[in-house]
Amino acid sequence: MAHPSKSAAPDGSFQDVLNAAENPVELMRNMPTGAYIYPVVAPEFTNWRDEVMAWRETAVLFDQTHHMDNLIIRGPDAHKLLSYTAINSFENFPVNRAKQYVAVTPAGHVIGDGIVFHEEQDQYTYVGRAPVTNWLMFHAQYGDYDVELTADRRSPSRPMGKAVHRERWRLQIQGPRAWDVIEKLHGGPVEQLKFFHMGTLNVGDLTVSTLRHGMAGAPGLELWGPYADYDKVREIIMEAGQEFGLKAVGARAYSSNTLESGWIPSPLPAIYTGDDMLADYRNWLSTDSYEANNTIAGSFVSDKIEDYYTTPWELGYGGFIRYDHEFIGRQALEAMDPALQRRKVTLAWDSGDMVRIHSSIYGTAELPYKFFDLPNANYGSSNFDSVIDRDGNVVGLSMFAGYSANERTALSLAIIDPQIQPGARLSVVWGEPDGGSHKTTVERHQQLAVGVTVSPVPYSTEVRESYEGTWRKQGQV
Repeated sequence: MAHPSKSAAPDGSFQDVLNAAENPVELMRNMPTGAYIYPVVAPEFTNWRDEVMAWRETAVLFDQTHHMDNLIIRGPDAHKLLSYTAINSFENFPVNRAKQYVAVTPAGHVIGDGIVFHEEQDQYTYVGRAPVTNWLMFHAQYGDYDVELTADRRSPSRPMGKAVHRERWRLQIQGPRAWDVIEKLHGGPVEQLKFFHMGTLNVGDLTVSTLRHGMAGAPGLELWGPYADYDKVREIIMEAGQEFGLKAVGARAYSSNTLESGWIPSPLPAIYTGDDMLADYRNWLSTDSYEANNTIAGSFVSDKIEDYYTTPWELGYGGFIRYDHEFIGRQALEAMDPALQRRKVTLAWDSGDMVRIHSSIYGTAELPYKFFDLPNANYGSSNFDSVIDRDGNVVGLSMFAGYSANERTALSLAIIDPQIQPGARLSVVWGEPDGGSHKTTVERHQQLAVGVTVSPVPYSTEVRESYEGTWRKQGQV
């Protein structure tokens, strides 16, 4: 399938940005955009500790309306577009189902992932972060596809008081008492469909779309509908859930959920190098795209941008790969040995070293250690801290760090060399070299090697044994 180059947009292309940069790594390490922001939703509704503990103890309302794109794909070639761009098989994907979607480059490196909903015949919606939205839009425009796209982009990171509008609202009801809330909303029993099957639910006088989801073995639902109904639906849900201990989850608590569930949310989209299709893609991307403003944070620094790329197996997506269809990156993946790929793990950070990090901000004699924010400690869009062995050799990368109020432990999700076993003792180098980069989220600081214990994904035994969606455990040590 041909992909002719697109002339640069009026404000230039992303390739122009790369051409002007000395090195893609240095460009993104010093990008002023800083950390990934979960916009619009209040940081806290009660306090983030109670909000985190509620998804294990009672029930929570996650607000996913603002931080993700919705890309609605309509037309007779919608299935063809998704199949060609995904490592997943779309051969058995009827209406009213959803599935995890993973896209890779021709070299087999991950661009991103998200959820695809099959809503109607010849109509699908991708929900997730911008790199996959951009990849699908590019191929829809330059491939031989009869499709119509509606891009409902994520809300502005800093709306500065201006009105925010989305095509759809999106909420989740989760936790041990979630189904009590759901049946009260509905006015009676609700069929517990299979995982990732879709249905409907009564909310007041509205009928909203649903997706069966779940946390720690407890069934829950994701709900969505037209944005005009957002306030009404949210108020009805919160009122119905009051007797069951339902708590609204703010942006601070929400971001720490992935530490417990095991999803690495922001791999670097592997599109910064490569010829032919990827060169065309970089010329298609604009200077205001996610890729052109992405930030790299952490102690791992390499001159080669390729050292930041990941494969599906490393992120736990190896089980998704199906060679029953032609797709971008198929030949490259077939040539890789899964046994040699790094594996996804959780790293449990030593409490004593965490005390040193936090106490250092009160001393005046020397630079403090890099600030470890709570509960989400990430300070870039894509995070890469070196994981080292006792001899100082880099044996992996820590890619998402924070604190779990349920486990009362600092944790990070990482990819490490496959021979390293659970229980092994390693260190994460916390903080950037030479006092830090020029990102807006980085203050002057010094580094610290934090002791960590290699642990399973998901970290919690309860979650690991009963979390719905076994893909989160694939590729773990």
